[in-house]
Amino acid sequence: MENCFAQLKEFDIPFEAHALSAHRTPNEVIKLAEEAKDRGIKVIIAAAGGAAHLGGVIASSTTLPVIGVPIQTSALGGMDSLLSTVQMPGGIPVATVAIGKAGAKNAAILAVQMLALSDEALAKKLEAFKQAMADKVIADSVIEVE
Repeated sequence: MENCFAQLKEFDIPFEAHALSAHRTPNEVIKLAEEAKDRGIKVIIAAAGGAAHLGGVIASSTTLPVIGVPIQTSALGGMDSLLSTVQMPGGIPVATVAIGKAGAKNAAILAVQMLALSDEALAKKLEAFKQAMADKVIADSVIEVE
């Protein structure tokens, strides 16, 4: 999740991080989800591996948007995490991103996009970020052939 944290920091998004388990600490997970809105949290990012039910448990306990990040596992390369995160019953949405580092980064960017809907300054930072990304691809697109 370091990629997620770094991306949130790049956008100056305050955040808190907790290491909890939907299976081992369900009461704490539910309490955290239920109290998040009152603490000013607007989006929750939940990373989980294997039987990755964390995002679903959180989504069932709050009205805040939940972004799920499937963590790569040694057993199935993260496919188990992906399927556990993305396959939610109707009414319990978890916006699921890619497995691993790219997914962690995209979770942060998706959260920024959600927050930017009601924050013009953040929206401008996001536009500049996307433009810089495009500019880099264009600059790197020239292939010198000898």
